Amino acid sequence: MAAEEHEHRFLIIGAGPAGLQLSYFLQRAGVDYVTLEREDAPGGFFRRYPRHRRLISLNKVHTGEKDREIQLRWDWNSLLNDEPDVMFPHYSQEYFPHADSLVRYLADFQRVHGLRVRYSTAVERVEKEEGGRFAVHAGDQVFRADCLIVATGWGGPHIPDIPGIELATGYEDVSVAGEDFADQRVLIIGKGNSAFETAQALLPHAAVIHLASPSPVRLAWTSKHPGHVRGQYGAFLDSYWFKTLHGVLECTVDRLWREDGGIKAAITYTLADGERALLDYDAVLRCTGFTMDTGLFGDSCRPALAPGGRMPAIRPDFQSADVDGLYFAGTLMQARDFKRASSAFIDGFRYNLRSLTALLLERYEGRPLPVRELPAEAGALTESMLDRVNHSSALWTQFEYLCDAYVVGPGGVVRHYEDLPEDHARERFAGEELCLTLTLRWGPRDRGDVFAIQRHPTPERADECAFLHPVIRAWRHGEQVAEQHLLEDLQARWRHPARHADPLRAFLAARLQP
Repeated sequence: MAAEEHEHRFLIIGAGPAGLQLSYFLQRAGVDYVTLEREDAPGGFFRRYPRHRRLISLNKVHTGEKDREIQLRWDWNSLLNDEPDVMFPHYSQEYFPHADSLVRYLADFQRVHGLRVRYSTAVERVEKEEGGRFAVHAGDQVFRADCLIVATGWGGPHIPDIPGIELATGYEDVSVAGEDFADQRVLIIGKGNSAFETAQALLPHAAVIHLASPSPVRLAWTSKHPGHVRGQYGAFLDSYWFKTLHGVLECTVDRLWREDGGIKAAITYTLADGERALLDYDAVLRCTGFTMDTGLFGDSCRPALAPGGRMPAIRPDFQSADVDGLYFAGTLMQARDFKRASSAFIDGFRYNLRSLTALLLERYEGRPLPVRELPAEAGALTESMLDRVNHSSALWTQFEYLCDAYVVGPGGVVRHYEDLPEDHARERFAGEELCLTLTLRWGPRDRGDVFAIQRHPTPERADECAFLHPVIRAWRHGEQVAEQHLLEDLQARWRHPARHADPLRAFLAARLQP
């Protein structure tokens, strides 16, 4: 029997948060799209993970702010949309919400907006045909599209290459009942949030818990990255330093094997001059994160992967590094800001997807990027830039990644583009005589104690700020020629004449001189 064929301009694979967010933007734009989802409801990942069902994404309901745009800075779970009732704080008041609340929210988001999602449609193979179109095979159906956006999220666990790793129970299968490990010696391979989440559940029960990986723990309050180990897991670190026999080991696990009714682990310490040890455990748990599933891609469109092999390599416009017309959405967009901004999380990629939509509409529908014009005058630009950093949730959340671009053209006119990846803006406007980019950035991160930072609150030393603060860069023909930092502010209000407005105005005036 011949396959049932469908033709579309845009095709999205996956109806998790990213697939739904992009579906919403494309539907609002009135274009031809369809979204395919293998399961019978959206958000399948969050029906299974995190295992202990408590999200690490913040849900700060009470902000003291009435402006929805500013509220979004601390609402890490809502998808962007125009319905005030379809926002995540209506589904949970918890600061660290239950994952089931997100699953319920995603189902309602799809239903309320009537998004064109085809459930129970598992994609088996993707090919690129002559002429450049994609053919997506799903059972007895073939979907063809000019543009393919993969929003499948993680495909499965990352399994490190350790002899005997099959003796470890994966995070995806670990019992969530900590009492199942009572009086046991437990090795957890990994030191990310899933490892600490697991250790936290075992803490009242296990006799010994060791977390092991070659590198030291990366703490979110030091790195400023929300994907590093979060403060709510501090109890385990307390137990380490309070000599309760639990430990955090910087080591490679060289080999695992069964012996005498337990599991032996041969390790080599990475911060102890190569010291080796042989340790005994009752259980070994693998909590080493996830990886992308590349099995659905045929040879005609198999994308290159970023270093580490867990996610796709992408260009500044979120397109595959080597497959034209193939784009990635959601957590698969994070290669270019890996471990810096929040592209791995809903609160970050929702803005990336708004920007991606504008780029897709430009390329495939001939719609110019949204732009507004301003006079090439330092006062007007200062007012615009301060308005943006004081109001935008995109620049706040996607710090050091998304920017506003101000392109100074002939005739005394500046073109203002919002929320572009800074590397895309640099590439896109490389032919311009002057382009200014506006971002929010952290200061230097190599602080000995992040809770005892010596500050120098004078405008001339704003580049030494520790906290998030505005940074304006000047580019000429794609090369950076100047940079201006504005002082940090405890309440994130950059309006002070002497501390913010005057230094910015002077910087802009100098750049605008003929």
